[in-house]
Amino acid sequence: MASETIFALSTAPGQAGVAVIRISGSTAKLVLEKMSSSFPEPRVAALIKLFDPEDKAELDRCLALWFPGPSSFTGEDVVELHLHGGRAVVDGTIEALAKLPDFRPAEAGEFTRRAFDNDKLDLTEVEGLSDLIAAETEAQRKQAIRQMDGELSKLVEGWRNRLVRMLAYLEAEIDFPDEELEEGISAQVKHNIEQLIEDIKHHLAESHRGERLRNGIKIAIVGPPNAGKSSLLNALARREVAIVSDVAGTTRDIIEVHLDLSGYPVIVSDTAGLREIEENTTDGIELEGIRRAKQNAESADLCLAVFDIADRDNFDTETLKLLNSDNSFVALNKNDLNQADQTIPSSVSGFDITKISTKSSDGLDILLEKLNSWVVSNMGQSGSSSGITRQRHRSALLECLDSLGRSLETDLPELCAEDLRLATRYLGRITGKVDVEELLDVIFRDFCIGK
Repeated sequence: MASETIFALSTAPGQAGVAVIRISGSTAKLVLEKMSSSFPEPRVAALIKLFDPEDKAELDRCLALWFPGPSSFTGEDVVELHLHGGRAVVDGTIEALAKLPDFRPAEAGEFTRRAFDNDKLDLTEVEGLSDLIAAETEAQRKQAIRQMDGELSKLVEGWRNRLVRMLAYLEAEIDFPDEELEEGISAQVKHNIEQLIEDIKHHLAESHRGERLRNGIKIAIVGPPNAGKSSLLNALARREVAIVSDVAGTTRDIIEVHLDLSGYPVIVSDTAGLREIEENTTDGIELEGIRRAKQNAESADLCLAVFDIADRDNFDTETLKLLNSDNSFVALNKNDLNQADQTIPSSVSGFDITKISTKSSDGLDILLEKLNSWVVSNMGQSGSSSGITRQRHRSALLECLDSLGRSLETDLPELCAEDLRLATRYLGRITGKVDVEELLDVIFRDFCIGK
């Protein structure tokens, strides 16, 4: 247990109705003994007078909560002070806490670090808590709660437990060859390894859904100059975020807007206009803008191509090259300028065309509905899904798969066991639990060695 007691403001800084200060450590109860008019019962809110520990000046009348360890968030003794949210009250209380012996301000994330160190949370649950605090959409909130509740931990620990059992069987065969063990242990272990490989691969084959949900689904607006890409971005954002001009090439860099579509986080980017550039051009800025636009489109989850209705018979080929049948939509802008006797194609290169006008808002609701449907279809997930939400999870699983694959390539149980041991460690890195001593527990429990 940490020797120092830490404290910090747990609510947002600034004036508010209520401000919460959290204190954690072996001497946290000194706050109630030295600064309070009374000592509340454990886990029962009590109204107290709070005093400066030196001059006994009254700081506030507040609610106090006392959580004796280990039944607390950090696993240590914890006190929470629910103060009036005035800046002077908060500052005065923090200054008073610093006067208590062995008390110091907490560092960033230190409360959660202590919860991890005291086995109150594993690494995936810590990340889930962080994601919940940062969640901006309904889908992000649901995913973060699932992870904070330990769904990803249970999945990974289930895989790890299977590996530990396989490894224990191999270790028993290696270390206790004279005991009456089951025949064909190595063959059975290899069969179990193959099944585990398939299970992990199935979870990795989610097209980065968990990471996309956490970081935001990327939609790139692409098209030739002056097609109305910036106007469409402003219309989707419902505010002026991009400069709109009749001058071609106004947009030179990537402009991004964060949206909430059907509860899912979406990042919509406006890009430079695409067109063929002469080889001897001296406009290096436009060249760089086009390069970035193409790069952004290639990395996006969805491409939204925008064309001017005046070009309906001559669609820009540079834009069409970026479209993919699985993740692209086409919009024909400036429909308000179309003459009644002019025919508009219903599709181009196999993509249905949505007619819109960013000026009159005509067709924008139809386009938005298509975007919503695509997002829900591609990102929708069941309430029991345990997604991989970070690149470090994916990297650890890929390393685990490499070790499992190597274990199948050898007939020597010693080498197979070493690869399984590495695979177990890679899984342990995801949750932060790496303990090889539990192998002995499995060996003695399952095989009754020496009876």
